[in-house]
Parts: sequence; C-alpha cells; structure tokens
Amino acid sequence: MEQRRISGKGHWYHETQSSSRPTEVLPLVPEAAQVNDRFLLNVVLPASLLTACERWLNPARALCDLFFPRSVAVCRLRTLSAYDRLSTALTVAQACGVQRLCNHYAALLAPLPGPDSSRESNRRLAQITQYARQLASSPDVIDNKAQQQLDEVGLTVYDIVTLNQIIGFIGFQARVVAVFQALLGHPVRWLPGHHIPPHALINTHDGELDAWVSVVPEVELRYASSQQLESLARWQAEPLLRELTPVLCHEPAQLDLAGDILVSGLDARPRLAAVDSALSRAVEQLSRSPDQFSAAHFTPLTDAGVPVAQAISLLTWSAFCGWLNRLKIAIRRGE
Repeated sequence: MEQRRISGKGHWYHETQSSSRPTEVLPLVPEAAQVNDRFLLNVVLPASLLTACERWLNPARALCDLFFPRSVAVCRLRTLSAYDRLSTALTVAQACGVQRLCNHYAALLAPLPGPDSSRESNRRLAQITQYARQLASSPDVIDNKAQQQLDEVGLTVYDIVTLNQIIGFIGFQARVVAVFQALLGHPVRWLPGHHIPPHALINTHDGELDAWVSVVPEVELRYASSQQLESLARWQAEPLLRELTPVLCHEPAQLDLAGDILVSGLDARPRLAAVDSALSRAVEQLSRSPDQFSAAHFTPLTDAGVPVAQAISLLTWSAFCGWLNRLKIAIRRGE
C-alpha cells in the first residue's frame, strides 16, 4: 500500500489505498491554516452563544494546541510526528466530510516534510491511515487484529493512546462545526465531490461497551508519574471514564482536558419528552453523516421550544459520546 496525496500537495484529498484518481478534487486553501480559533475554525458565532459554550469550548481549544503543536519532538516512547498527527486529522476530517476541517488540516499538512520513502515508513503510515479511517467511520470493524497491526508497525502504548484520542477528537470537532454551521444556515460541504459513506452507528444499548477488558496496557502504578497518578485518581471517579482512565492516563494532559469537557455540564439536560423524536433524528443524522447535517435537522429542536444554547449542548453531548465510545472500542479486547 502506497501513501499519496493526489497531485502532490496541491489538493487536500489524502489516501493510502486508492487505485483511481477522483474526478473532482478540492484545491488546497492555504489561508485555511491561519485561524483565530483552532477548534471552531473561524465559524463566527454570537458572543452570547460563545459565552454559554465557554466551559467546554476552552478545553476543546486547548486540545487542539496539545494534539497539534507547532513542532513535535519525537522520541523512542512517542514516535508520532507532526506529519503523522496532521495526516491522521485530515483522514478523519475527510471521513466526516466537513470541508472546513479538510481545508484546515490539509493546509497545515501541506508544507510539512513527509516520512522517508522506505517500505517500512510507507507501511507504517498506511496502517495508521487505514486504522484512522476505520475507527472514524466504521468502528464496528476494529478488533484485536487492528490493534496488533499498530503494534507491528512500531507504535508504542503512548502513540496508540494519542492516535485514538486524535481520531475521536477530530470526529467530535467535525460534528460540533457541522452543528454550528447548521445553526447559521451554512452548508457543511459546499462543492460536490466524492461520496462520503454514512458512518456505522455504535450500539450502546446491548452492554457490549460496558463489559470489556483493555487490550492496551494500563499505567503501572509503581512507575507512574505524579501527574499520571493525579489524573488517575481524579477521573476514575467519573462513571463514563472509569474503565478508560487507567489507559488514557498514559497521557494525563489529554485525559484531563477531555475530562474537563465531560464535566462542563453538557450532559445536564432537562426533560425533553416533547421533542425526543426531533432530537433522535438530529443525533442520528449527526452521528451517521455529519457532512449532511443542516438547518433542517437543527431547527425542529428550536421550533419545539428548546433554547438554542440547550440544543447546541445536546448535540455536542452526542458528539462527545461518539468520541468516548470510539475510545472504548479502540482499547477493548475483542472476542
């Protein structure tokens, strides 16, 4: 499998396994790399709404800086380069089909030097890209073999934790941006292009995600740093993070910011029995096809009397749950 981007770095279409050139490829937009808000990507919102969302937006913005710093120092334990991280982000953005994200991560990736042309480097990047696309859009196919393949191409435990966090986070970002664009009446994808297959829904009602054993090694307490121990003690008390925490606290700064989003009040929802069907339809659309989420899915909530900030909170919570569920799928031990 050979990694390539069609027509060099002049386009954002990025793939590893395609054998044919797409008929339409979106040109690179260099200015998309320069944004004031690295999470919302310059979506302009009313000040009152930004204030209402500040508690979860601030840690989300901080995660952008943490996952995608201006420079990345790789070492034996943490081998994911800036190119690896942004390539993964672009892969997930493409799987979600949200053009604003595709433009941004492609513009950041374009000037970076890629890996060397050795067979090992090509195989490593191809495996990372395939895994990112599968976890983002078809999480039901992720199994022990997928995890083993990451290990075989040299990813460490720290790499695997960061990779899974980036995949979940970019899916979360794509859906939040799609929601805000729907609120403003903006299309998520402006130009026609290659078809974005709907994402597989994650079944959270059969208890499968609640009964699992981690396939990724947990932090060993006797070797843990003080920051890891603090993060472990803090987040194991949160029911939704209890099983994930011993693995995710390999990278405690990432876990702390994700946890801050969790406790920001997104899940403090009122009774919405009167609009449950509208909410279910909106959540399903956002989960399956964020690229097609529009005002037609958002306005039924506000038409039924749900305040705009509350509607944003409900949909953002569903996107965050998708992130958590992908993490559970990614690090559990399958049958």
